[in-house]
Amino acid sequence: MITTALTKLLGVDCPIIQGGMAWVATAELAAAVSQAGGLGVIGVGNMSVDGFRKEVQKAKALTQRPFGVNVMLMAPQAEAVLQAAIELEVPVVTTGAGNPGPYVEKLKQHGIKVLPVVSSVALGKRLARLGVDALIAEGWEAGGHIGNISTLALVPQLVDAVDIPVVAAGGIADARGIVAAFALGAAGVQMGTRFICSSECTVHPAYKKAILQASDRDATVTGYSTGHPVRCLRNRFTRQYQELEQSGASVEMLNQFGAGRLAKAARKGDVLYGSVMAGQGAGLVKQILPVQAIMEELMGDVQMLIRQLGGFSWQN
Repeated sequence: MITTALTKLLGVDCPIIQGGMAWVATAELAAAVSQAGGLGVIGVGNMSVDGFRKEVQKAKALTQRPFGVNVMLMAPQAEAVLQAAIELEVPVVTTGAGNPGPYVEKLKQHGIKVLPVVSSVALGKRLARLGVDALIAEGWEAGGHIGNISTLALVPQLVDAVDIPVVAAGGIADARGIVAAFALGAAGVQMGTRFICSSECTVHPAYKKAILQASDRDATVTGYSTGHPVRCLRNRFTRQYQELEQSGASVEMLNQFGAGRLAKAARKGDVLYGSVMAGQGAGLVKQILPVQAIMEELMGDVQMLIRQLGGFSWQN
């Protein structure tokens, strides 16, 4: 158990938030992470409100520990989902792809902790002024939708700019990344790709295998020209997409070409023509383990590394 401002805020034992990955982060995964001492998060994505309710109720049946939901604010049903989260007394909401400002006060009035994902210092400062509880600083190393600043550069600048806990995200897949995040001033980390390769994650086995086989350069980026770049593993889909971009295809054409590709990979196992979203830390993931074993390994290695670092001696 490691106590930080994040663990105190969320009421968890370990300063680890599991990324709220659409089509990947189901109730089963979220509950397992929460049971193991972290904060599990259900990825809402384009889930219907009824589907969302069922997923939250399933998580509640699997764990009594705090868990969260990740809401993509650009989704048309986002407001209805947030209202359902209030009614279902979800403890934590993380947000992405939009400004949670209009919802912060109402969520907090109902005792819900609000943690937006941000990719810039300016956005983080603006949301901190609105009263969010913490910020998830996501560098461009992350899987899925990304910004253009690295985790190493973003986290300490955001820590210096706000007076609330900052969570480091993007490219963190082992204890070394967690300890590095602490050194940058973060109160904890968010990890997505590592938890995809867990026994409790319900994605297609082919998706997990693709991550296990990934090397350091396999996590590429598509969609720069659309203004909404996405990091996923290199395959035939990414090559075709990048060829379309280079040929000057319109945003509408690119969006249409990419529609449904994540579900195709995550649920149907098409890792050739689907979008296998994963971060640059994919090359560090070497085996599929139960979530409990992953968490125990991470926390044990973190404590060992901190002790080792404490043993350094410096000479002038």
